[in-house]
Order: sequence, then C-alpha cells, then structure tokens
Amino acid sequence: MGHGHEHGAEHAHGKMQLPDYKMWKVEGTPLEVVQQRLARRGLHDPWTRNEAWRFMGGYAKPITLTNVLFRGLKWGSTAFVIALGIEYVFFPPKKDGAHH
Repeated sequence: MGHGHEHGAEHAHGKMQLPDYKMWKVEGTPLEVVQQRLARRGLHDPWTRNEAWRFMGGYAKPITLTNVLFRGLKWGSTAFVIALGIEYVFFPPKKDGAHH
C-alpha cells in the first residue's frame, strides 16, 4: 500500500529535517560554566550541547519589562475597538430623559 507515494523515494514533505547538532556551541553560554564546574569534579554532561540552542539566535534575546507589558497591546487594542463597535451597533445606549 503506497498511499500515493512512490515506493523507495524520499520526499521532503514526508521527512522532518532536523538541524545538525554540531551547529550549537556551548562556548560563550551559561552552559560553559556548568561544564567547567562538572569538569572540576571529573564529570561531563554529553547532553549539554542539546540545550545550547536556548542561548543562541532569536532565543538569546533578553526579555524586558517593555516586551512583557506591550507584547499584545496592538492586537488587544484592535480587538477592544471592534468589540466596542459591535456593542454600540447591536446594543445602542438608551436615550431616555431619566438620569440615574
């Protein structure tokens, strides 16, 4: 049963492309300190490199208070204005003369 695929052919959409593990470097990250501390005790963590991605590229940007406070401000404000417009269209304020 081929399920629409040619037998034996490799298709790009059928295989997940994983990045090469050699591209992640521990040097220059906080993990380097961990490796040094382990080495002083005669130990080595072979999986340290697998965590190095957390400290490189777009993941390495520090999170600031501004990022936390204003991350969804644009979309939240837009949603609020749309919801306010819908409320006024479908549930307009009553225009009676009595004041509360």
